[in-house]
Amino acid sequence: MTVPMTVSMTAPLLFSRIVLGQLTLQNRVIISPMCQYSAVNGNASDWHAVHFGRMLASGAGMFIIEATAVELAGRISPACLSLASDENEAALARVLKIARAHAHAHSTMPIAIQLAHAGRKASTAIPWVGTGQVSLAQGGWISYGPSALPFDGAYSAPIAMDKNDIARVRTAFVDAAKRAVNLGFDAIEVHAAHGYLLHQFLSPFTNQRTDEYGGSLENRMRLTREVFDAVRAAVPHKIPVGVRISASDWIDGTWDVTQSIELVKVLQSSGCAWVDTSSGGLSLTQKITLGPGYQVPFSAAIKAATAVPTMAVGLIESAEQAQTIVQEGRADMVALGRAFLWNAAWVWHAAKTLGATIPIPPQYVRGVPN
Repeated sequence: MTVPMTVSMTAPLLFSRIVLGQLTLQNRVIISPMCQYSAVNGNASDWHAVHFGRMLASGAGMFIIEATAVELAGRISPACLSLASDENEAALARVLKIARAHAHAHSTMPIAIQLAHAGRKASTAIPWVGTGQVSLAQGGWISYGPSALPFDGAYSAPIAMDKNDIARVRTAFVDAAKRAVNLGFDAIEVHAAHGYLLHQFLSPFTNQRTDEYGGSLENRMRLTREVFDAVRAAVPHKIPVGVRISASDWIDGTWDVTQSIELVKVLQSSGCAWVDTSSGGLSLTQKITLGPGYQVPFSAAIKAATAVPTMAVGLIESAEQAQTIVQEGRADMVALGRAFLWNAAWVWHAAKTLGATIPIPPQYVRGVPN
């Protein structure tokens, strides 16, 4: 049961519906994937059950769970989620059952999963425990990348992937996508951002290959296109598949928004349902100019050049800011991460501020300010 928090009869655009493929979202606020660093051997834990339940009761349009590795070697850290085995699938099934039982009596919010491979940034320390790469002696593992170039001096050089490695990873994405279908996820996001494996293949900064996966833009896009096409073909048509990209490396002469637009056009022809438009993460040499909504121009440029729905991310904090972004047509949706970690009721507060109507659990109705 839910009780509407009624403020106004006119819904602002942020609180209007949007259709992604065959999936309808009740509003345009998206919960970004946020690593919880709470998995054990890739298995979801009780912490995830609590976290998922909180997010599912938040009133957002869609919840995308954290970057989930398609193989254990693709985890960002030893405490990151994986969906590479029956054990991983069973653990996530248990957590989803608990979270859905808690929240879905009050919410029909779709749940998406972000499938990922960390590439050369794998085996990284948990943020509140340490920095740099976890060594083999400490329980870490050898990483993979398009070329044998380490992330920085605190990381060892990855194994430059051969054709067998590429085929293995491509198959791992497909297998994980099939497991996601088994688990009842409503949508899938392919992670090609933040300096992780697919982004590493896209950028000439990290991709120094001379075969068909390196060199030209077409070649550097090849693996991302192959992975996306394989995932799209492996799941039912009713499940939309989107992609998260870093629209710029923030490094002169490498991956930029112009190349990103070409990538999105290629993926658009393959049925890409949305593009989650982030940036950076490839190298510590990046020069990022931070500010409120600093990544929104990337979303606006991609939205103007393609017909693919876009999500804007990055230092979007207030309801008014989010509403302005979608109202001015710079993005179709806004995706928030840290804002939800700090305030799981962000959507309720935004609805109150903007004069929208949104259902909330009856247990919390008496807390709504008059």
